Amino acid sequence: MIKKLSELALLIPDALIVGDDVLISGIEHDSRKVTTKNLFVCMEGAHVDGHNFIPQAMERGAVAVLTTRKNFEPPENISAVIVPDMLNALAVIVPYFYDYPARQMRVIGITGTNGKTTTTYLLREIFTCAGFKVGLIGTIQNLIGEEKFPVRNTTPNVIDLQKFLVEMVKKKVDVVVMEVSSHALAENRVAGVEFDTAIFTNLTQDHLDFHGTMENYLRAKSKLFDMVSRRGHKQNKTAIINVDDAASTEILKHCLCKTITYGLKDSADIRATELNIRADGMEMQCVMPLSLHLTGIFNVYNVLAATGAALAENISSEVIKRALENFKSVPGRFERIFADVPFEVIVDYAHTPDGVKNVLETAAQIATGKIITVIGCGGDRDHKKRPIMGKIAAEFSDVVIATSDNPRTEDPEKILDDLEGGIGNKNHERIVDRRAAIFRAIELAEAGDIVLILGKGHENYQILNTGKIHFDDREIAQEAIEKWKN
Repeated sequence: MIKKLSELALLIPDALIVGDDVLISGIEHDSRKVTTKNLFVCMEGAHVDGHNFIPQAMERGAVAVLTTRKNFEPPENISAVIVPDMLNALAVIVPYFYDYPARQMRVIGITGTNGKTTTTYLLREIFTCAGFKVGLIGTIQNLIGEEKFPVRNTTPNVIDLQKFLVEMVKKKVDVVVMEVSSHALAENRVAGVEFDTAIFTNLTQDHLDFHGTMENYLRAKSKLFDMVSRRGHKQNKTAIINVDDAASTEILKHCLCKTITYGLKDSADIRATELNIRADGMEMQCVMPLSLHLTGIFNVYNVLAATGAALAENISSEVIKRALENFKSVPGRFERIFADVPFEVIVDYAHTPDGVKNVLETAAQIATGKIITVIGCGGDRDHKKRPIMGKIAAEFSDVVIATSDNPRTEDPEKILDDLEGGIGNKNHERIVDRRAAIFRAIELAEAGDIVLILGKGHENYQILNTGKIHFDDREIAQEAIEKWKN
C-alpha cells in the first residue's frame, strides 16, 4: 500500500504539509517498528513524547511525521503533516491508508462491562464449527485461526487494529469477533471499522476514573450502535441487546437497524427458560435445548448473546447447538482448578462490582460448604468501586481474604483500606501479599467449600510499583493445593 502524503493530508480539514510530498508505505507510532518510507506518528502522552523519537524513526526510514504542534519545523530530509487533533486525524487517515480492511470480512463487535470475552470465544467456536476462518480481538489474546498474537489493550489503537485487520484479510479470515471497550469507542480506536453485528451485554460501574460519570460511560458504549446503524458497504446489520439490563433502553435509541433482544424476561426475542445450573454445567432452553459445560447465570446471558449474533449472521440452530455444547471454558473466566481435593478452587477475572456479584451468586447456587473469597482491587483505577466490591464479597462469602491485585503505583495498604471499608465487620483477613493470601484461602478450605480467587483471571503477571512480575493465580493455586495435600 503506497499513498502520497498529500492524499492523506487532504482528508483532514486544516492539515498543513511542511516539506516534500513524499510517498508513504505505512503508518507507525512506535519508532522501533518504523520501516522504509513510513509516516511516523508523534503521539504525546503523560510519560512519553513521540517527538523525542523522530531521530530514531528517521534512522529506520521514516520520510514524514504527523504532529499537532503548530509551527513545527521538521528536521532536514523529512516532511511533516501538522493537524489540529491527533485522534481525529488518525481516525480518518489510517483506515483510508489501509483500504478499509474490515469491509472485506463480517465483523461482530461486543461491548459492555462484563461478558465480552466469553461471548467472543463462544462466537469463535460457533463460526469455526460452521466452517469459517475466524479472527478474534480481545482481552486475553488476538487470534487468526489458531495462530496467537499478544495483546496490549482490549481493543488495539487505530493503527495496530487496522494493520491487524489487513493481516486477517491476507490470511483469508471470513469473520472477525472483537471486544470493543468503552476506552476504544471514546478514543475512536475502531474508526473505519464497518460492523455487521453489534452486541450489548450490560452496563455496571467501571472505568469511572476514565469516563468520570456513568452517563459518559454509557455514551461511549452507545457509539458502537451508532456505527452498526450507519449505511455502509455491507448488508444485513443487526444489534443484539440484553433487554434485562436497565441501560438497554438508552442503547436501543441508537439502534437504527434490525434488533434482536435477549434475556430472561418475557419481552426478549431470545429467552432462556428451564434453567438447571450445576457446579459442572447447566441445561437451558433457548431456541433449542442446550446442555452446556459452562455454568452460572452470567453465562446464560453470554450464551444468549452469542446465539442472537450467530442467528443474525444466518448460522443454523443445529450448528449453534453443536458448537455451544462442545465449548468448555475461557481462560480465567470461572475457570476450575482441577485437583484431587474435596473442595473447588475457581479463578475468575471479576474486577467490577457486578462481575464479583455474578461470580459469587453462582458460587452460592452450587456450594455445599463455605465460600472463601480472595479479592483485591487494581491501583491507579476507579477507587469508588472498591468498598462496593468489598461489601458484595462480604455479603456472599463466609470468609473474605482482602489482598492486592495490580497495585501499580498506588500504596497497596491504601487500596485495602478502601476495600475493607465495604467488608466491615465480616469475618475476613487482610493479607497484602497475593501469593500468601491464596495459600491462606486454600489452607482454610474443607470438604464442600468453594475457594474463589478473583480479579486477575487469565493474567500471568502482577503490576507493582517496582514493575511487572510473573504471577499467575492458577499456578499459585496449584502450588497451594499441593501444600494442602501434603
